[in-house]
Amino acid sequence: MNKYSHVDLRVNELERALPFYEKLLPALGFVRTFHSADWRVFAGEGELPQAPYVAITEDPEHRANAHLTGFWADSREEVDRLARLVAEAGGTVADGPRLFPISPTYYAVFFEDPCGNKFEIVHRLN
Repeated sequence: MNKYSHVDLRVNELERALPFYEKLLPALGFVRTFHSADWRVFAGEGELPQAPYVAITEDPEHRANAHLTGFWADSREEVDRLARLVAEAGGTVADGPRLFPISPTYYAVFFEDPCGNKFEIVHRLN
């Protein structure tokens, strides 16, 4: 069983970050939205509260740090496609997509959202 539930993500400028997430999260399978005045919620398949989701809220005092959230990709081609989407949507690709010496098949892209939060998309076989 996948124990992933959700991520509550802070951004310091929602207006700047939201267009990025409106492109990235549906491409990662978070295709349903449940927005409120304070939260923008992007959910995957399944019924809430069991469905995985990413919830984004604005905190003007938030400062990005070394925390990193990783997402799986089904193939190297998907990593490449999502890396292009990140760049087109206003994110910053920090490294990759390429093989990393974590394992012989660890193919990933590391990137930041417009507010500096760090992410990774990875495909690996072992």
